[in-house]
Amino acid sequence: MVFFRTASVAVSAETLAQHTPMMQQYLRIKAEHPDMLLFYRMGDFYELFHDDAEKAARLLDITLTTRGASAGQPIRMAGVPYHAAEQYLAKLARLGEAVAICEQIGDPKTSKGPVERKVVRIVTPGTLTDEALLEDKTDATMLALVPAPRDKGREALALAWLTLSSGHFAAKTVASDRLAAELARLAPSEILLPEDFGHPDLAILKTTLTRRASWQFDADRGRRLLCEHFGLHDLDAFGLEHQPALQAAAGLLLDYARHTQQTALPHVSGLQLEQDSEFVLLDAAARRTLEISETLRGEPAPTLFSELDNCRTAMGSRLLRHWLHHPLRDRRKLALRLAAIRALLDAPESGRLVRDLLKGMADLERIAARVALKSARPRDLAGLRDSLVRLPDLAAVLDTGDEALEVLSHRLDFPAEPLDRLRRAIQPEPGAVLREGGVIKDGYDAELDELRALQSDCGGFLLAMETRERERTGIANLRVEYNKVSGFFIEVTRAQTDKVPADYHRRQTLKNVERYLTPELKAFEDRFLSASERALAREKQLYDELLDALLEVLPELQRVAAATASVDVLAGHALLALERRYAMPEFSDEWGIAIDGGRHPVVETRVDAFIPNDLKLDANRRMLLITGPNMGGKSTYMRQVAHIVLLACCGLFVPAERAVLGPVDQIFTRVGSSDDLAGGRSTFMVEMTETAGILHGATEQSLILMDEIGRGTSTFDGISIAWAVARHLAEKTRAYTLFATHYFELTQLDREFKGVINVHLDAVETQAGLTFLHAVEDGPASQSYGLQVAKLAGVPGAVIQAARRKLVMLENQQIAASPQGDLFAPPPAPEPAINPALERLLEIDPDELSPKQALEVLYELRGLA
Repeated sequence: MVFFRTASVAVSAETLAQHTPMMQQYLRIKAEHPDMLLFYRMGDFYELFHDDAEKAARLLDITLTTRGASAGQPIRMAGVPYHAAEQYLAKLARLGEAVAICEQIGDPKTSKGPVERKVVRIVTPGTLTDEALLEDKTDATMLALVPAPRDKGREALALAWLTLSSGHFAAKTVASDRLAAELARLAPSEILLPEDFGHPDLAILKTTLTRRASWQFDADRGRRLLCEHFGLHDLDAFGLEHQPALQAAAGLLLDYARHTQQTALPHVSGLQLEQDSEFVLLDAAARRTLEISETLRGEPAPTLFSELDNCRTAMGSRLLRHWLHHPLRDRRKLALRLAAIRALLDAPESGRLVRDLLKGMADLERIAARVALKSARPRDLAGLRDSLVRLPDLAAVLDTGDEALEVLSHRLDFPAEPLDRLRRAIQPEPGAVLREGGVIKDGYDAELDELRALQSDCGGFLLAMETRERERTGIANLRVEYNKVSGFFIEVTRAQTDKVPADYHRRQTLKNVERYLTPELKAFEDRFLSASERALAREKQLYDELLDALLEVLPELQRVAAATASVDVLAGHALLALERRYAMPEFSDEWGIAIDGGRHPVVETRVDAFIPNDLKLDANRRMLLITGPNMGGKSTYMRQVAHIVLLACCGLFVPAERAVLGPVDQIFTRVGSSDDLAGGRSTFMVEMTETAGILHGATEQSLILMDEIGRGTSTFDGISIAWAVARHLAEKTRAYTLFATHYFELTQLDREFKGVINVHLDAVETQAGLTFLHAVEDGPASQSYGLQVAKLAGVPGAVIQAARRKLVMLENQQIAASPQGDLFAPPPAPEPAINPALERLLEIDPDELSPKQALEVLYELRGLA
């Protein structure tokens, strides 16, 4: 027995025959796409039926209704207008849903049964290419992963990822325990994985997980698909010939992308095999802590990216985001970027002209992808034309003699013939959609002009005929008109119908008039309607030919798009560096980091006066032990160092007077506190997991930020763990380390290990309150100011007073054999007991006393003393 499987039921062939012809067609198509919503085109609507309708009504907040019946059951249905479908598709994609778009491809006039339909594309969160479905400054990337052979005894994974809207295709093998770091870097919108695969880092993701049958991740199949797509005999050119797991992941990904787009992917022209050695690596915690493109609350601003994004184009903004998440170790590439920024700074007029030319430029990168997928709309091509016209002027401005800018100038060269064809073919302001016409310019094609002339002559023909018929019939108010409902007609009032000639054939009767058709008018109507249809068909043919012509220069189009985005980032950053007094970083082969007058790039824009601070790490200063009060600026100081190092490794200017960097391979952070309820991990467990990752993964060339480690457990446990971790980093790892703590005991490490240096951020207490100085000074802090900070936070006065009494008691007691005492000062010698006068004094709140009560208390204290 044959079964057709839908989302929730299996329909037998016998049951299928009981349905109406249209529902039979729907169920057959739905059976081929059981795990996604089916948008079934009916006239001006996309309809959804049965379970799909209920689900869509719930997700999209649209009306669910019941109409008619099929196989004896009411048909549940919901629909969205065809012309507004993009907004609904965008919402479904954000919710992680996949949608199959089923269009009418047959001619309703010639169809004897239901109009022929087929799925023309599939929309999933990772395969978005339409402008209306994508965020301007964020890529939609899909990733495939599959287990790989163990590497040096460690479990490994093969990853491949593809951004359809740009054509970027890459792959790499990673250790299984680095999956979270890779997912944080790539931020995929959709992950394809075998149906039987599981990984703890996937359990807490909000990303859409798409399970595929395990046989689809076959290495031989993947290799064959990749070779066919790229027209190669083997995959040596990409370094994948002897990488079966990568072949499986990349092949599956390519096949999935082609299946969803229902077309070839000519803009995916290469496959990059990435190596960790190319980049300064950041783990997931570092990307989160440094708030590169998302705040700790998950918001897009204020972040490092939002503060630095000074780009004129969306593709420039996306490239900047990519640079920030992919800092480089290749200093030749960094030098080229920095030299280009310096050249634009040295020629401010050129920089201004560059930004003027970039303003309003279309998103060439995404338009190129839509050209490749044959989904480019008329206004895409108009934007492409208007942008390409500017490239010669842009290239001329960059032709300054500077080597870095010369390279970009040459990459902006685009063939003249395709641009000339675009200028001749596309209307200055074309229609929004091709089906409505008005896209191709007059004078571009003689046949189209002839068909349009026939339509435009309609008004003259009707007026001439109206004049002739009035003279012939003697009916002065006779009219010859046209509308889309009735077509062409001669209209005569009821009182004049006795004068109508014999060759007038009644077409329509209305309340006060009769409408007629003559053989002459019928012949003109046939020609007119035929011309309209033929004009639209001809316009579509010319448009498709134009897309084919652009496909021939697709590599050149992608090249100029990439170059334009680079120019945008560099020019925008040059202006930013000028306005904010950023400095060009320097690089050294010697171990060390030196920063003069460093500032936090985000915080400094949000305060009236930011206090710059220096940093010096060298062979004699490998670890800075940072102490100071809460809110004193310890975390800001550490983060600004990481931001400066990150920006320098992106080839960008830095917020400092001067910065010199030695070799850097990774950036680690253990800053802040948060639990992982979904993963069943407490705040302290998260802290220890991140610490373990640092101790196992850091090298001598890594930058490490450790902030208040050990605070999530008992005091002695916390001190012991913090001390042992600091000792390991100082003695074994010997990395660039900033270690902030409130444990005074750790400040003794500088006596045990060479290279450990105490620094602090101080505060002063006055009658007006506590003032934070935010300046980094040598030596350990002298006081915690915890109670004062608690008072600033609004803790009730009675609680503060009780805390002061308890603090005095603790300071005067011997805690075990090794007192912790004041966390920032050596413990005082023990006293037999607290002085009664002092104890009474601590109980007093001066703000609550009247003058008389204050005098009485003064006598009481004198007596106690």
